[in-house]
Amino acid sequence: MTHQRKLKVFNDPVYGSIGIPNDFILQLIAHPFFQRLRRISQMGFSYLSYPGAHHTRFHHALGAMHLMTKAITTLRYKGIEITVKEENALLTAILLHDIGHGPFSHALEETLIPEIHHETLSLKFMRDLNCLFNGEIEMAISIFTGTYSKKFLSALVSSQLDIDRLDYLKRDSFFSGVAEGNINSERLITTMNVRDDHIVIEEKGIHSIEKFLMARRFMYWQVYLHKTSVVAELMLKNVIKRARFLIQKRPDFMLGTVVGEFLRQQTEMNHQDFLTKFAQLDDTDIIILLKSWMYDSDSILAFLSKGLIHRNLLYIQFYDKAPSDDDYLNILKKVAKSFKINTTDAKFLVYQGVLTNTAYEQNKLPISILKRNGEVVEFLTLSQFSSNSGFTTQHHRYYICFPKSIV
Repeated sequence: MTHQRKLKVFNDPVYGSIGIPNDFILQLIAHPFFQRLRRISQMGFSYLSYPGAHHTRFHHALGAMHLMTKAITTLRYKGIEITVKEENALLTAILLHDIGHGPFSHALEETLIPEIHHETLSLKFMRDLNCLFNGEIEMAISIFTGTYSKKFLSALVSSQLDIDRLDYLKRDSFFSGVAEGNINSERLITTMNVRDDHIVIEEKGIHSIEKFLMARRFMYWQVYLHKTSVVAELMLKNVIKRARFLIQKRPDFMLGTVVGEFLRQQTEMNHQDFLTKFAQLDDTDIIILLKSWMYDSDSILAFLSKGLIHRNLLYIQFYDKAPSDDDYLNILKKVAKSFKINTTDAKFLVYQGVLTNTAYEQNKLPISILKRNGEVVEFLTLSQFSSNSGFTTQHHRYYICFPKSIV
């Protein structure tokens, strides 16, 4: 009797169904490192503004892998050589590209583990998995780091028009319910081609690029940099900072989960158990700590923790230009007086900064257009919106956050 292989398929609300191409990819998905992504929110605290935005990094990773299979099929159809080994490496690289995200995704970037970006951790995870799978991920690592000989393969994973962005814009738009962010990712993929080892978009796809950039700019201001999400992330960062401060003051300070080791900075990246411990971290650990700290004797920690759990957030005041030092100090003194604390402690409740957003960065590898006559030109030279759309303009929004009680 002939043994029949079963096709593994994930149901997906965005694409309908996502097929898993081979057993190796299925083994990666089944690994605990990857399964952790089911417990890491894709959009951090965006659900506080958009209640449907509860999807996870697991959803996004599978979706990006699905789109990568479409891109590979398209390029092969157009005569671009991509070997079976390169195909598996591409699928592996895009599947694992976000595996290094910590709890609430970008919310605790470089805070829980100071000065360490999630891409650095993703690479560390990939290298660990490479050892486990006897070198099978070596090419994927080269593509991920941009050192592989075929540069266009790396551009599919990370560039200004990569597969990562094509999934997260469409997916985040779907789950948040913000229709303006919806893009035709499959249309963009069908217009992809390769010239001189670079990904190019055929001229017929230029309007899809314009829609993509406008959608990206809109999603950043309307969703990713929504004031509620921004304030919640700032509060969480300062909860972590306050907890680290209290650890130095109170030896019995309640920590509980493995988060405590990272707060005490007892686990360094080069420690042999680092990945095992980091892989235990997810959104649940942070929620448990916040719920326990709601009743801590430290009024600042309790105030911030209650605010995050009950969605009673700080107020954010925006400015057209950078606020003066006096603006900040006046608010700081008011908060210190209102909460009966000194100005040093008040800094855990008053934050200033700037939000920036650029849809298209000219100083990075540009989006290239393949004209009908075979010439390759930079996207902005053909776009009818380039002169007034603000694609390349870096927009700034300055702010100061503080408790609503002093408004």
